[in-house]
Amino acid sequence: MSSRKAAALIGWVALSALVPGAAHLRAGWRRTGFALLGGYATLVACLCVVTAVADAGLAGRALAWLTQITVAALAGAVAWLCLVVHSFVVLRPGTLPQGAQVVVGLATGTLAVLVAAPFTVVAEYAAISERTIDTVFTEPGVPGEPVRPEDPWAGRNRVNVLLLGGDGDISRVGIRTDSINVASVDVRTGRTVLLGLPRNLEHVRFAPGSPMAARFPSGFLLPESRPGWREDLLYSVWQYADDHPELFGGRTGMGPQVLKETVGHILGLRIDWYAMVNIWGFAKIVDALGGLVISVDRDITFGTYGEGTVAAGTRRLNGTDALWYARSRTGSDDYDRMRRQRCVFGALLQQADPAAVLRHYAQMAEATEEIIRTDVPRPMLEHLVPLAWKVKQAGVTSLQFMPPLISTVSPDWARIRSLTAQALAESAAPEAAPPQPLVAEPAPSFSPIGEGCATV
Repeated sequence: MSSRKAAALIGWVALSALVPGAAHLRAGWRRTGFALLGGYATLVACLCVVTAVADAGLAGRALAWLTQITVAALAGAVAWLCLVVHSFVVLRPGTLPQGAQVVVGLATGTLAVLVAAPFTVVAEYAAISERTIDTVFTEPGVPGEPVRPEDPWAGRNRVNVLLLGGDGDISRVGIRTDSINVASVDVRTGRTVLLGLPRNLEHVRFAPGSPMAARFPSGFLLPESRPGWREDLLYSVWQYADDHPELFGGRTGMGPQVLKETVGHILGLRIDWYAMVNIWGFAKIVDALGGLVISVDRDITFGTYGEGTVAAGTRRLNGTDALWYARSRTGSDDYDRMRRQRCVFGALLQQADPAAVLRHYAQMAEATEEIIRTDVPRPMLEHLVPLAWKVKQAGVTSLQFMPPLISTVSPDWARIRSLTAQALAESAAPEAAPPQPLVAEPAPSFSPIGEGCATV
C-alpha cells in the first residue's frame, strides 16, 4: 500500500510539473490550485498566440530583449522548481514510511532539476548571445541617421555588404583581404547576388576626390618590395590605408572604410557595411558545427613544402582540412581557389541548420567573438535577422569577376560595372520574365552559390 501511495504522490507531482495546480487541487488547496491552473492556461494561450504570429521579425526584435529574456528564463526556472517542491509538500509526504519518503524526495528533486533545466538553457543562450553581440557589434550607429523601424533601409531597395576573408595572425604583420565579395541583397524579396572580386586585381582605381585617388590618380601602383613581390593589388588596399594615416589627416584604422569605398567604386555600388572573418579562425566555426561534408574532386595539396593533402572523395572535413581546401594555391591558381571557397561557403549555408547551431551554440559564439570584425551598427541587427531569413529562402546567385570574363592585369572597369548592374537587374526581375543578356561573349555566369560543388 505504501509503495502505491508513493507512486501516486510522484505521479501527482509530475502532473503538476506539466499542469500547475493539479497537485494542489488533489490536496484540497482549491484556491491555490485554480489560481495556478488559470495562470498557466493564460500563459499557454499567450504563447500560442505569439507562436501563431511569430516570424523572423520577432526573432530580430528579440535581440533587443536579451537581458529581459535572460532574467525571465531564470525566473521561470526558479518558479517551476518551487512549484514542483511545493506540490510535493502539499501532498503530505510525511505520511509515508521513511524509506518511501526518501525515494519520493529523490524523485521530486530530480524532477525539479529536470523541469528547471530548459529555462536555464534559454537563459544561458540568451546571455551568450548578448555577450557575443556586444563583442562583435560595437558600432552604435551613424550620427544623424537613426534607424527608423518603419523604414530601416532609408528608402533603399538593396543593401550591399562587403564580405571579407582576412589572414590576420600573430605570426603576420597587418591584414591582407584574400577573399573579397559583396552580397547585394534585395530587401523586399531577399534575392541576393554575391559579387566576387579577385584578390590580385591590378591598377585599382579609387573613388574620385578621395585621398587614395589623389595619391594614385592612374591607379594603385607601387614599386616591387622585392623582385616579383607585388603590394599594389586589391588585397593590399586595406593594409596600405592602415599604414598611411597621413593621407587621412592623421586618422588611423582607415583600411575598412577605404576598401568599402574602393570596392563600391569598382562595382558602381554604395557599400553599406563590411564584415571580415579571420580565415585562420574559420576552422573553429567548422569544428563547432562538427565539420562540413564536401566532395573534393581531386587531391588538394597544401603547406609551404606540400606537406599536407586534402584527399579526393566525399567525406566530412574538419575545420583545418576545410580551411586548407578553401585556401590552398599549390598546383592551382587564385580562380580555382575562389571556386573552392564558394564550395565551402555553400556547404556552410546548407549544413548550418538550426539544430546543429543549437547543439554547438556556445562553441560557435566563442569562435565568432574571436574571428569576426564588422561595422554593422547594433540597432540594425533587429532588421538584418529577418532579412537573412529572406535570403535563405530566396537563394543566392554568384557572379565572379575572373578571367576570361575580365582581365585582372588590365581590368575593364566599365564592363565590371555593367555586369554588376545586369546581375542586379536579373535578380530583381520577376521570374516569369527573365531579362535578356545585355553583354557580348564571354557571357557572365549568374549561378547559384555552390553550383559545381558536390556537397551534402
